Formats: sequence, C-alpha cells, structure tokens
Amino acid sequence: MAVERNKLAIGVGVGLALYLLIALCVGVYWSISPDSFDVEKATTDYLGDGRDQLPTGSVVTTSLIQVTDTLLNKPGGYVSNDRFPPGLWLDNISNWEFGVLVQVRDLSGVLRDNLSRSQSQSTEDRDLAIVEPQFNFNSDSWIIPSSESEYKKGLVALNRYLVRLSDQDQSNAQFYARADNLRGWLETIEARLGSLSQRLSASVGQKRLNTDLAGDPGATQSTKVSSELEVKTPWLEIDDVFYEARGTAWALTHLLKAAQIDFADVLEKKNAVVSLEQIVRELEACQEAVWAPVILNGSGFGMLANHSLVMASYISRANAAIINLRELLSQG
Repeated sequence: MAVERNKLAIGVGVGLALYLLIALCVGVYWSISPDSFDVEKATTDYLGDGRDQLPTGSVVTTSLIQVTDTLLNKPGGYVSNDRFPPGLWLDNISNWEFGVLVQVRDLSGVLRDNLSRSQSQSTEDRDLAIVEPQFNFNSDSWIIPSSESEYKKGLVALNRYLVRLSDQDQSNAQFYARADNLRGWLETIEARLGSLSQRLSASVGQKRLNTDLAGDPGATQSTKVSSELEVKTPWLEIDDVFYEARGTAWALTHLLKAAQIDFADVLEKKNAVVSLEQIVRELEACQEAVWAPVILNGSGFGMLANHSLVMASYISRANAAIINLRELLSQG
C-alpha cells in the first residue's frame, strides 16, 4: 500500500512538473508580440477588389477591426483574464493587451461621437452606439460574461458599420474626414502618450515641482498638494508600464497609418503628411526587439541601460510631433 502511494505521489509530481514545463514553453510563445500588418491591403482584402477608390473612413475602420481581432485571436488569444497557467503568469503580454485595448476604446469613442457625425446635434450611428460600450467592458472578466465575448459583440457591430459605410447605395453610415475631427482624435492620443511618458520616466524616480495650476492665478483644486512632488514607479510595475507603452505604440502605428490614407486630402492641404509620417516613425521605433532577458532599470547615467527611459524618449518625441500636427491642423 505504501509503495503504491509512493508511486502515485511520484506520478503526480512528474505530471505536475511536466505540465508546468509545457506551460512555461507555451507561455514564452504566447508572450511574443504580434507582427504588424499592411492597413491598406487589409482594407482591400476585406472589401474586395474592383474598387477605384476606398470609401472614406474604411481604412481607419478596417484597421480598428484588425487591431481588435489581433488582440483577441493572436497566439494564446486574449490572456488578460486568464485564471490558469500559462496565461496567469504572463503579465507582460497582458499589459501589452491593455495598451492596445485603451487605443481601441479611445478610437471607438471618437468614432461614435465625432467621426461618424456631421455636428453635435446629429444622430449617432446605431452600430457605433453598441461598439463603444462593448469595448469598454471590464478587461479581466473571466466568465459570465467573459471579456472576449463582449469585445466580439463590439466587433460584430463594427463590421456592420463598415459594411454600410462601404456600400455606395446607402447613406446612413458616414465618416467625416475633417481637420477638426482628426485634431480631436489627436488630442485624445496626446493625453494618453503624455501620461505614458511621465510614467516611463518615473522609473528612476525624480522630484518635480507641482505645476498643476500654473498659468492661472485664480485656479483652485479639490485638495491641497505639496509644492514639490517625488514621483517614482514601483519596482514591480516598471515592466508593466513598459509593455503597456509597447502595446499602445503598436496599435497607434496601424491606426495612424490608416488615418494617413483616410485623411489624405486634409493632410495634403495642410502640408502635414510628413508630420504624421514622423509620428508613425517614432512609434515604430518602440517595437524594436528587447535583447535583455528583463526590462533593465539602470539610473539615468549609470552603468546599466534603462529601457523605460529609452521608450519614454520615443513616446515623448511622438507626442511632441502630435502637438505640432494639431497646431498645423488648426491653421486656416
């Protein structure tokens, strides 16, 4: 009896060790970030050949669909809500997913409120009114319902909008490629990248003067804050912020390339094509391979690299270029 128990214990131990080894190997594969895709080709493949010109807004909408589909159907699927290994261990790809998801949510909101409406008093699109709340569903819900199932419902509604948008015989789905609409979307992106840049830079910790109310002597805020703040990202969150930034940059690279096509006339009129191309180039640099086994956090001028500061540099430069582009678009 004792021998049988020992054999059972050994068998269970070997089985568990084998499971963990396999889960580890699978986890490494699942943690690889997806490749980029050609936004114009993706749109042509989706709508079919034989068109002289892609409908306005179809490239941005198709790219949003493709980015979301990649988020859900990449190797391993959507892992942010996994409760078992290996998905449970994969915080890097989970944070990458969150960076992508935030951009999906932001664009779906802009699409619903601005890009598909001619003015503030016009009726919102019936499918986009479904898309935005579905994409804003809780990102880590495992079951009843799962995050994936809710996001897929949003994808179905977004596909319906694209079908109507690309049908020349229908006029109940619109995409208004105007300078003010693009400027509003860029303002949202600017706020996201500005926050990411600050969080990345805080990896080494620094003291900052409080400039929250600068420029307005009559301004007030809810609670009193010290005139000097010490900002530092917790050590265990440094790689989280880094991979969230990579996910953000991956999504924005595709969406802004799509905007370059759908807003081509606006950008050419404002002589701003190169400005948008430079933003995309800075974001693409964020996707360079990381050759270190972990995200290093050396001091600013120390012996070791600081991957967060390098990422912050690219994000900050992209953000500065977005500010300049918004100024160009606001000029007559």
